[in-house]
Amino acid sequence: MLQINASIQLDASQSTRLADAIVARLQQAHPQAVVQRRDLGRAPVPALDAAALAALFTPEEARTPEQAARVAADDALIAELQAADVIVLGVPMYNFGMPAQLKAWLDAVTRARVTFRYTEQGPVGLLTGKRVYVAHARGGRYRGTALDHVTPQLDTHLGFIGLGDVRHVYAEGFAMGDEARAAGLADAARQLAALFDEAADAVAA
Repeated sequence: MLQINASIQLDASQSTRLADAIVARLQQAHPQAVVQRRDLGRAPVPALDAAALAALFTPEEARTPEQAARVAADDALIAELQAADVIVLGVPMYNFGMPAQLKAWLDAVTRARVTFRYTEQGPVGLLTGKRVYVAHARGGRYRGTALDHVTPQLDTHLGFIGLGDVRHVYAEGFAMGDEARAAGLADAARQLAALFDEAADAVAA
């Protein structure tokens, strides 16, 4: 299992706590499963910029040491994703979108001929046979509304690289007072309970 925590709130993050709860449920069903965690708040992935793009388009034998190191860093992220049977993403909503740290990670692992390829029929994702759980945490209540730009963008991007089996869990209302916060946590717990039967079979024995 690969757990990606995208919050900049670190140990105070509600999305990380919800992602931890999903991983714990999976581990209960498969205690032998190995969990690898990457905290993008503590160790952000560099943003895709002109230098990174130049490194990717430079033939391997012609890369400078700096270019080689930049490509190798993305290669390591892709290898983590390729090795995982299950991916758990802890995703807060910032200003109606995903954190920049998560977008940078998605950019790093989206590479032509490695995690997707173009065909005459269109793009084909290459990271197939995996399941993704997304743990959402929001200050307001946005699930199922036009203001939730995070869920559809994630579904589109993950599906593009072959990760089409995605399960979303939402904890919302954290900035709306104690009653809303408690209701949001209770609702997330119900969603987790509903997913647990599926989660029991998600990791290969």
